[in-house]
Amino acid sequence: MNNPQQTYEQRCAEFGRQRDEYARRSARLSNLRLSLFLAALALGLLAVVHSPWWWLGVAGLGLAFVVAVAQHHEVERTRSRNADLATLNEHGLARLRRDWAHLPLNEPAEPAPTNSYANDLDVFGHASLLHLIGGAVTPIGLGVLRGWLLQPAPPTIITERQAAVRELAPMLEFRDEMALRGRAASGAKTSFEQFLRWAEGDTSFPPAWLVWTARIMPVLTIGAFVAYFAGWTVVPWWLVLVVVNLLIISSVGQRGDGIIGQVSARQNAYRAYADLFGLVATQSWTSPKLRDLQTSLTADGMRADQQMARLNRIMGFAEQRFSFFYIALQAFTLWSIHVAWALQRWQRDVGTHVRRWMTTLGEIEALSALAVLHHDQPDWVLPQIEPSTAPRVWGENIGHPLLPTERARTNDAAIGPPQTFLLVTGSNMSGKSTLLRAIGLNVVLAQAGGPVCATTFQLPPLTLATSMRINDSLEGGVSYFMAELLRLKWVVDVAEQTQRDGERTTLFLLDEILHGTNTSERQIAARQIIQHLLAIGAIGAVSTHDLTLAAAPDIAASSQPFYFTEQFSRGPDGPVMEFDYTLRPGLAPSTNALKLMEIVGLPLEVGRSRA
Repeated sequence: MNNPQQTYEQRCAEFGRQRDEYARRSARLSNLRLSLFLAALALGLLAVVHSPWWWLGVAGLGLAFVVAVAQHHEVERTRSRNADLATLNEHGLARLRRDWAHLPLNEPAEPAPTNSYANDLDVFGHASLLHLIGGAVTPIGLGVLRGWLLQPAPPTIITERQAAVRELAPMLEFRDEMALRGRAASGAKTSFEQFLRWAEGDTSFPPAWLVWTARIMPVLTIGAFVAYFAGWTVVPWWLVLVVVNLLIISSVGQRGDGIIGQVSARQNAYRAYADLFGLVATQSWTSPKLRDLQTSLTADGMRADQQMARLNRIMGFAEQRFSFFYIALQAFTLWSIHVAWALQRWQRDVGTHVRRWMTTLGEIEALSALAVLHHDQPDWVLPQIEPSTAPRVWGENIGHPLLPTERARTNDAAIGPPQTFLLVTGSNMSGKSTLLRAIGLNVVLAQAGGPVCATTFQLPPLTLATSMRINDSLEGGVSYFMAELLRLKWVVDVAEQTQRDGERTTLFLLDEILHGTNTSERQIAARQIIQHLLAIGAIGAVSTHDLTLAAAPDIAASSQPFYFTEQFSRGPDGPVMEFDYTLRPGLAPSTNALKLMEIVGLPLEVGRSRA
């Protein structure tokens, strides 16, 4: 079994050593460049004052300067690459420690839907599941991973992804290279979508007559210019042609500038995407999913990497519009129309394939991100997805994925079969909410195709619905209790829709249900909601520290009770409470609110015994 920490430490040390070595070389070359420049300048002065033969020395030093500049550029590129690789592996160590402050967070442009489990389970945001997974950095990769974490895949797709994740997990060099090249391709999603809309859009500009005009007019203009200054004609016809060209550019040619602007919004990424496609094309994979994705990057005899490199070359010509001489270039050659024509040809050849190529690349990047997690957590398991007539979620040594290994406490747990639910009781801070979130996050990971924090984990195809974090809204005029009711209504709606669809089982996770109202009404309402969810085939888990709810006959008949507890003692420094976070069968034998008040120093009721 691999040791991720040792691997990352060794790679950090090696890449750090290489970075420092190339930094020293860079400094020496920088000094050499300066010396060569000053020497060439001195020889130039000697050549002016004394013999022109000194210009031979200036030429030699100039050539040496050019060589030194080229070498310096290459050394700097290698230094930067090793620095980035060292940083990537430092991020690996930060992931293992769950050191969120030193772990970069790349989030998709679209926020999570309000009615989803994302906020309850910390799927997105700081110290979240996406923060832990990392890996995906391009807009399309983040978008694909976002979709996987919000929308469960069918069992056959999950199995295919698991095989791909298993193959990618040991491929550190490939995954690091994906991350490096992906950084260069990252950027705003708006410009990325703008580029795709152009690629799939209208290909009517420039029309054929304008293309031929742009080919003929430069020949006439440049020919007239040469003829005038060669003395072959005394009439400056070239000025007339220049004016005509500028009129063409300022009228119909304006659309060409707009098209170039659309495409150039992602210009810096085209070379990076070409490199990413090229990296994928060189791999020799065995898992069917990866092989299919690799094959789909070729269409109609065209390879994605070659076509993106072609687009990058075209946009290199478009960069001339930022040149000081661009007006003259336009006036003599109608330059932007030639570039627009080249883009039109690319669009006609490739436009219908681009979105699929990008989505494919996003899937590979998302699989690579899940593979990072599989590599980092060798004790985690790829779960079994098994449809069943008696759906049940169960696992051994289930832990919370966002907790570091040394702090995580694991428990065996089972939810189901239908008509039953897991009832978790216990005092404050004992671990009830953490258990529910651990189960929920592992279900999210399992149905995305990734590993789960457990030694055994099995589940049917599930629709996950949660009610854990409730936020009232002063601005919206929504009280805490109303917000909680609306959230529970969403859970019930999800369960009813899932029952109608008939393809999945709803897994509900309810934390401290309806604690925004009084005890007697809470007990009645909570019982009705739970029984309704069970009646429509849902399975789930409910946590509460209200033992009166557990005592209700209908709840007692359908619940599978487990509890967390604590140990309270008094020492020389005052009262101490300890939790072992171990799940035990039965109902919680105690509460701890008053004891916690005593520990933090809040006043207790007068006359209450402190024994």
